[in-house]
Formats: sequence, structure tokens, C-alpha cells
Amino acid sequence: MAASVALGGTLTAHDRQILTAVNAGASSLSLAGSSFIVLCYLLFKELRKFSFKLVFYLALSDMLCSFFSIIGDPFKGLFCYAQGYSTHFFCVASFLWTTTIAFTLHRTVVKHKTDVEDLEAMFHLYVWGTSLVMTVMRSIGNNDHRHLGAWCWTQTGRTGKAVHFVTFYMPLWGAILYNGFTYFQVIRMLNNATRMAVGMSSQTFVSDTRDNMRALNRWGYYPLILIGSWAFGTINRIHDFFEPNHKIFWLTFLDVGTAALMGLFNSIAYGLNSSVRRAICERLDKFWPERLSRWLPNNLKYKNLQQESELVLLKTEEDQ
Repeated sequence: MAASVALGGTLTAHDRQILTAVNAGASSLSLAGSSFIVLCYLLFKELRKFSFKLVFYLALSDMLCSFFSIIGDPFKGLFCYAQGYSTHFFCVASFLWTTTIAFTLHRTVVKHKTDVEDLEAMFHLYVWGTSLVMTVMRSIGNNDHRHLGAWCWTQTGRTGKAVHFVTFYMPLWGAILYNGFTYFQVIRMLNNATRMAVGMSSQTFVSDTRDNMRALNRWGYYPLILIGSWAFGTINRIHDFFEPNHKIFWLTFLDVGTAALMGLFNSIAYGLNSSVRRAICERLDKFWPERLSRWLPNNLKYKNLQQESELVLLKTEEDQ
């Protein structure tokens, strides 16, 4: 059988078919989720605020990353390069956009600055420029285009693998550490504000601050999305660097599956917030028959949606 033919160490043809199917399925879910957020931003004018614009750019990067991951073919040179370099560019852009969201929250909540909209051009230069530089640097050490599991990597030599780690995984874990530290500072500050409000018995302020805390406690888990998506990939790259002739199928399986789901995780965590749900429910109230709306869960009904703090801590001039 073809499955008895070893490909890239201990991975067989059958293993590769499984990994390719996992990659295509998980990437399709991410493509659907991120495309939904992009579509919501384009359709609903009330979402076109600076806070959600950053989420839109994040979803756009995830959408393109997932798309190129699906169309790549490790056995075809042109599509191999399309998958390898395009997914690298847009995946780097994706986790860099998460750092701009964290930076914006920190600058607004901790430093009390209202100039975040003026930094949009710098955000674009930082994200797209860094992604381009990292992608160009990745070509260093290329021997030829080969595949690892279901993905096409252009680095097969030790130098190329080291460059790939430097141009992808080092910025990735730098973003994880930065996001974690930033969210920790924001949450700690609002915790202090809550205690002060309780001490002053300011019920209105206490209520507002607790609403902010509910949102920020959830945002504190956002760095876990990147960790969960790329922890197995990082371990797999390190193992492949030291043991290039010994591929571990289950580790590669988890690597491919979790990394391809990053776009879906981001679209749920960052994009599917109360503002998006409210915009959707407003449309459902207009077009959904009243007799059918009774069967909807209470948390999906527009009139029962509570105003939730979803990145609207950004006190920009547009929101005031």
C-alpha cells in the first residue's frame, strides 16, 4: 500500500492524507468564522468604529491565512510557495494585530490617552511591514520546497529551520508575552478602580466598573488563544530541528489542527462580542416573524441584550 511509503521521516502517505484533511477542515472553519466577522463589519455601519476596525483587520488576516492554507499543495511548486509564504505573512499579521488591540486597551485604560485613532497608520506600518520583513527573511537558507505534514515549508536545511523559527515563532511568543503583560496591567488597574469605587460607595461607578471587569476578565484569556494555537507547533518545530528524521505523527496532528483553528478562535473571542450580536439581533427583529421570535433563546433576543463593555473602553472622539 501507499501508506507503507515513508514521507519525510516516519510520516507515511496515509499519515499525510490525514493531516491534509485535518488542515483543510480546520482551516475551513477558520475561514468561515473570520469571513463572518469581515462581512459583519462591511454590512453593519454601527460597527465601523476604531475599536472594531482593529478586529476587522485581525479577521481579514485570519481569513487570508486560512484561504492560502487550504489552497496550498506541497507537491506543486507554485502552490507550495503560495501556501508557504502567504500563510507565513498573514499568520504573522494576525498575531501582530492582537498586539495592537492590547496596546490600544493599555493606552486608553492605563495611560488615559485618547489619541489611539491617530496611530492607525503606524499600526498598519508596524503590522504589514513587520510581516513582510519576516516573510522575506524566511527565504534565507532555502534548499527546496518540501512539506512537513500537510503544510509546505520552504526550509529543509538546519539554517532554514532556524530562520523559520526566528521569523515566526520568536515574534509569536513575543506577542504572547506582550499581550499577557498588557492585559494583566489593565485588569489590575480596573480591579483597583473597583475597590476604590466600593470604598466611596459610588453605585453607578461600581456598576460601570464591574461591567468593564466582566469584559476584561474574558480578555485576559485572549493570550491563551495564541498559546493554544501554536504551543504544539512550537514543540514540533523544536523537535524537528534536533530530530529531523523522526517525525511524530500525533504531535504533527495537534500542530496542524490547533494552528489551523486560530482564525476560528479569534473570530469567536474578538469578533463575536455584544456589539455584533446586538447588530444581528436588530436585523432579526425587523425581519423575523414575531411568532417565531418566541422560540429564540433569551440571550439572542435584542431586547434582552445588555450593554456590555466590548473594546468600548476606548474613549475616542468618535464614541463621545
